Amino acid sequence: MTTTAPEVGKSAKPGRVRRGGVIGNTGLYLATGVAAVLFLIPFYLIVRNAFMTDPEITGEEWKWFPTTVQWGNITEPFDDVTVDFARSLWNSVVVAVLHTAGILLICSLAGYGLARIPYRHANKVFYAVLATLMVPTAVTFVPSFVLVSSLGWVDSYRGLIVPGLFSGFTCFLFRQYFLGFPKELEEAARVDGLGYWGAYWRVVVPNSLNFFAAIATITFINGWNAFLWPLVIGQDPSAWTVQVALSSYMTNQTVNYHLIFMATAISILPLVFVFLFLQRWLVQGIAQTGIKG
Repeated sequence: MTTTAPEVGKSAKPGRVRRGGVIGNTGLYLATGVAAVLFLIPFYLIVRNAFMTDPEITGEEWKWFPTTVQWGNITEPFDDVTVDFARSLWNSVVVAVLHTAGILLICSLAGYGLARIPYRHANKVFYAVLATLMVPTAVTFVPSFVLVSSLGWVDSYRGLIVPGLFSGFTCFLFRQYFLGFPKELEEAARVDGLGYWGAYWRVVVPNSLNFFAAIATITFINGWNAFLWPLVIGQDPSAWTVQVALSSYMTNQTVNYHLIFMATAISILPLVFVFLFLQRWLVQGIAQTGIKG
């Protein structure tokens, strides 16, 4: 008798049953769908109210969509003479981008040095960095303002950016990531004559873009949403960021609802674009952090 070999590309073993079965997968998709809807409700309300009139927003009868879409509301934040909204958007872009770039450079270098450069006091320095995480922000707020004010950095980009260019938590994340980075790649770079800086810039950074993108996304969002420090430093309207500008639309005398919601919708767009652009790298970077943590 002759036996027939199994066809190429087909497994001889029976297919593996999916974990959880049909009921489990259905429940998972249902829970994910409900979570997605709950997550999107605030965005729906912002867009809905942005294209409505104030009487429709505050009316007793609920409306899912505007009776007449108010397209003119789009330009209203930019036409407001009391707040230079375009200038505040530009200030937020400059502050968020430079803040993110500075955090990535400084904290990655600090984390790489603590993880790779042999130094007998490296652990002490690392513990000192961790100790800064235990100091409440409210404790350092007034001294930081006094220092920035004495340097003449009020109402300037330097005052908005420089005090936040180091993060102990981000430094900790970079150190933990670099501890799990393959040393063989760096050793090969040193064989080629590269030092610590060359190995960091030519080998480590190009092979860590996923993690850098994850940190960049979170840092950019935090820098864009910052409110208290820009409120104190940006005393002149020309130095306001978009979050400070949004707060100026609500006063004790009047509340212009559709203007607030439209300005909020416009201010969210850069965050949406950044998240969509870096989403793939963000997920991969978080996954790598969980594996090596």
